[in-house]
Amino acid sequence: MESWKEYYSADVHRYGKSGAPILKFQKYLRKAHFCKNRFLWMYYKWRIKHYRMKYGLEIKPEGEIGRGLYIGHAFNINIHPKSVIGENFNIHKGAVIGQQNRGKRKGAPKIGSRVWVGINAVVVGNITIGDDVLIAPLTHVNCDVPSHSVVYGNPCIIKHRDNATEGYINNPV
Repeated sequence: MESWKEYYSADVHRYGKSGAPILKFQKYLRKAHFCKNRFLWMYYKWRIKHYRMKYGLEIKPEGEIGRGLYIGHAFNINIHPKSVIGENFNIHKGAVIGQQNRGKRKGAPKIGSRVWVGINAVVVGNITIGDDVLIAPLTHVNCDVPSHSVVYGNPCIIKHRDNATEGYINNPV
């Protein structure tokens, strides 16, 4: 059976020896996600709120985020709780993983493993992002992206590249 400790230790592994302060936030995020006790869950939510305010994060434990989450430069990051995110996911300052509320892409994104999201990038709508995808800074993604791709621009331009995230995903689990 999976536990918060497995996910948290994978997150810690991604940071290497840096011992980032954001790991305290991730510890409570993982604990709350797996918690069955209502009172403990409320305590973890309270701790998460403290770190959310400190770092400007909108990441809730109701979301589904795989092992090996790496938050680089942890300020003003938003991840919608209905988003589904794979393993070894990197997200950076100002990035938004959001829900679209109307139109043909109504819903939240599904993101694969080994995905790197750059500074101030936006991924929005009921779209699918494949594995091994690099989303460049300042990119607006509102369309499906196949695996092994680099995405940049607004509207997004998709270029196939084998090992797209090589050198960007450190210490994968």
